[in-house]
Amino acid sequence: MKRRKKILVVGDDPSARTMLKRVLGGAGYQVRSAAGCSAAVHAAQTAPPDLVLLDLEVREGDGWDVFGRLTRRLPSLPVVIISARPNQVFTALAAGVGALLEKPLHIPQTLRTVRRLLRESVDTRVARVTGKLAEFYYLPACGAQGPG
Repeated sequence: MKRRKKILVVGDDPSARTMLKRVLGGAGYQVRSAAGCSAAVHAAQTAPPDLVLLDLEVREGDGWDVFGRLTRRLPSLPVVIISARPNQVFTALAAGVGALLEKPLHIPQTLRTVRRLLRESVDTRVARVTGKLAEFYYLPACGAQGPG
């Protein structure tokens, strides 16, 4: 039997976390969620996820802090940043994020991005985090189309 991929959804908005849990659960993923920085790090340590959907708005800090703490422990962990903040694309690229999704989310594109990142090799993920050339998925807000 094939193991269901584990996804950790992190963000301070309970309705957004619930919606993403339902959508991802309906797509066959095993989903956990966390509202804050320490809860996210604890969840990743106790049951390492296969992918993290991380809103930059989190309790007890900043999403970029959560990203750094998670990827220091798990450098090959694919992370999708979700944000309503403008001008995050260069920060995301420099950090080695797998994808940047701007709000409002386009659910079919979000699911496609999750599937693509979960199929990537560990080498590709590590290359991205270490600053080497690797594919990056950017889905801008307002229905504009990013690559892939």
